[in-house]
Amino acid sequence: MKKITADICIIGAGSGGLSVAAGAAQMGAKVVLFEAGEMGGDCLNTGCVPSKALLAAGKAAHYAHGHPEMGVTGAPASIDFTTVKARIAKVIASIAPHDSVERFTGLGVTVIKQRACLGGRNRVITAPLPDNQGGDDENSYEVTARYIVIAAGSTPMVPPISGLDSVPFHTNETIFNDPERPAHLIIIGGGPIGIEMAQAHVRLGCRVSIIEAAKIMGRDDRELTGILKSRLTGEGVTLIEECGAQNLSGSAGNISVTLEDGRKIVGSHLLVAAGRRPAISGLALEAAGVAFTAAGITTNGALRTSNKRIYAIGDITGRAQFTHVANYHAGIVIRNILFKLPARINEATQPWVTYCDPELAHVGLGIDEAAKMWGEANIKVIRVPMSGIDRAIAEGRTEGMLKAIIHKNGRILGASILAPHAGEMILAWSLAISTRQKISKMAGVIAPYPTYGDASKQAAGRFFTEKLFSPKTKRIVKFLLRW
Repeated sequence: MKKITADICIIGAGSGGLSVAAGAAQMGAKVVLFEAGEMGGDCLNTGCVPSKALLAAGKAAHYAHGHPEMGVTGAPASIDFTTVKARIAKVIASIAPHDSVERFTGLGVTVIKQRACLGGRNRVITAPLPDNQGGDDENSYEVTARYIVIAAGSTPMVPPISGLDSVPFHTNETIFNDPERPAHLIIIGGGPIGIEMAQAHVRLGCRVSIIEAAKIMGRDDRELTGILKSRLTGEGVTLIEECGAQNLSGSAGNISVTLEDGRKIVGSHLLVAAGRRPAISGLALEAAGVAFTAAGITTNGALRTSNKRIYAIGDITGRAQFTHVANYHAGIVIRNILFKLPARINEATQPWVTYCDPELAHVGLGIDEAAKMWGEANIKVIRVPMSGIDRAIAEGRTEGMLKAIIHKNGRILGASILAPHAGEMILAWSLAISTRQKISKMAGVIAPYPTYGDASKQAAGRFFTEKLFSPKTKRIVKFLLRW
């Protein structure tokens, strides 16, 4: 067994782990990184990057018909599904060097391409394989570190549906590698992954059905998800809500799903998109005194575990499962470990985006949360439909809306946006909330015209409309105009 000492040992080379490794190594720390799978983790290989590449292909196909109302007539797209999937692989390959072993080795990180587990309160060791209980193998490692960061991510959740173990199905970890175009894709799960995959596939010529036991996009604003659902059904997606899958049967190309109400749906392919669970199995957390539950590793606001020398970041903590959140966690941990600053996470400022078309973005409090926290009488909800935004009208993209939740004292509490560029638009609201700004700051910004972002400026203006054009204001203006 090879023994190494380090300042920081990281388990997992996903977005969070790589951010800690790169930052710490470039600031002079001795860093060891364990990763048995692909560098870049889920985001690069089976999540963010391939899904956005598939969505881009779907968008290209969808808009190939042109815009007859603008005087531009196209034709139905001819889709080569094998080429679509091959391009996804090329996109991943083009980004992979940024996350590669070679790059991180060049930064001074010792990268060990093996599974790892905890071997004590300050040790990380090569994890034994199921058929090999270890020993002093010359190819195994033992790293003694001043600090350990667990960034092992998450894995697809497979729900306990009768018959699921006997039928072929995809998760996000396999669907991007399948070159076959589904004739009818059945998706179990109506969250962000399910919605993105549904729209991408229906635009690429597939029949698509989504089965969701609860509500479609349950975390997001109800009014905006209602508009989005209309868009999806208009494009041909079948949405089944509040009725889960009870039983599955069949074989490849002929999979039958029996719903809780007795209905049956038959499809060619099945995608399980029922969420993700922290990848805590095999980490030997007990060996280091690290507390955890089925929901993930338990941490405090500084992301420190019950072992003060061990931190956990990203999906494995059971918090919001987004790449940008894992990167944010990495920054918190670096400040705590390297600079001894008491940095803590602020979950109220964490945005999320579902990259459907139009995009759905959110940050801060929703209406119900804000009303519960501050009282319904103390909040104002401002709606700016895209049908009133000149850029949206010019481009024929008037579906959607911006909703801002503002305290009556002007403090910005939250925002939800359904619009073609909602993921870009939400940044202004994220900045405002994270810096505890009032809506007057947004109102005072000069917004370029014409943009979708002008909706944010309009929302800020509408907060002051009632007061600005009130009888009292008119009396003041008349008085001042006498001078």
